[in-house]
Amino acid sequence: MPIVDNAIYVDGKRTEAPAEFSETLEQMKAVGGMCWLGLYRPDHAELSAVADELGLHELAIEDTLSGHQRAKMDHYGEHTFVVLRPARYLDDVEKVEFGEIHVYTGPDFVVTVRQVEVPNLSPVRQRLEEDPRLLAMGPNAVLYAILDQVVDEYVPVAEGLDNDIEEIETELFVGNTSVSRRIYELSRELVEFQRAAAPLERVVTVLRRGLADDDADPQGSAVVRAGADPDAQELDRLLADVQDHIIRITDRITAMRQVLTNALTLSSTLISQRAAEASVEQNEQMKKISSWAAILFAPSLIGSIYGMNFHNMPELAVAYGYPAALGLMVALSLGLYMVFKRNGWL
Repeated sequence: MPIVDNAIYVDGKRTEAPAEFSETLEQMKAVGGMCWLGLYRPDHAELSAVADELGLHELAIEDTLSGHQRAKMDHYGEHTFVVLRPARYLDDVEKVEFGEIHVYTGPDFVVTVRQVEVPNLSPVRQRLEEDPRLLAMGPNAVLYAILDQVVDEYVPVAEGLDNDIEEIETELFVGNTSVSRRIYELSRELVEFQRAAAPLERVVTVLRRGLADDDADPQGSAVVRAGADPDAQELDRLLADVQDHIIRITDRITAMRQVLTNALTLSSTLISQRAAEASVEQNEQMKKISSWAAILFAPSLIGSIYGMNFHNMPELAVAYGYPAALGLMVALSLGLYMVFKRNGWL
């Protein structure tokens, strides 16, 4: 089985680390506490074995095996199934890479399943092991720490996307007409980012409501009232902080999407404006070409007529016929030039 880590915690302290998961539940029954199993890319048989031991719902297992799930929280009796979509910004290609973490929690266990290498949950486990009081709060504390890690990693992603938007704005005003494609690609990344982050607010709300007393608020408030269990109050405060960060991230994503929408509209306007300017410039050039063609046509017409050399043609015997023809050519050309010049064609 692809076990990343497998440990039993009693009062927030790591007491056992069975080599095989089959030994974990037996040892946990003997010492009590909570087990936390970390899996990396388990296959159907391996995940089914864990599900049989812990009584995980087959629909949740099916979601994990098929992958590509949206961020969500599902309840199956005493068990909870949470899908998280971590993200990281790749500076070299200026793209956002999304991962997927599945978390199963029960009264005395946590199972984390990763399909990609990032994010690494080892720092989360280490952080909790260094804070036994928090880890002693149970599976919800583990879920909080994982949520906190995922949301914290959203911040550099948002900053990277902000930088991309600033670059797009610069390119727009220097006349780069090919920026529309980049705007569209960035808009798709923001949509995916919003789908990953926005549902987490509801996840945290449900977790906080689970910590609250039934009579905390008739309107369904997720706030733990004064006088409740101190551990529940502390965990509620930690979850409230995560929820605040999620709201800030989602508001930031919404603002960036609006900026990109405006940028796309501006890009289309600038492209249309440049096309109109090019059309006007082309019309001006056509006017000039047509004007000079007409000016050159008049003497060419006269010259071609008298160049036919028929015997019986008027003015052939006139002494001043040749100068008269040249004068007529010059007069027509000057006349046409003055007309086109006055009309603004030249």
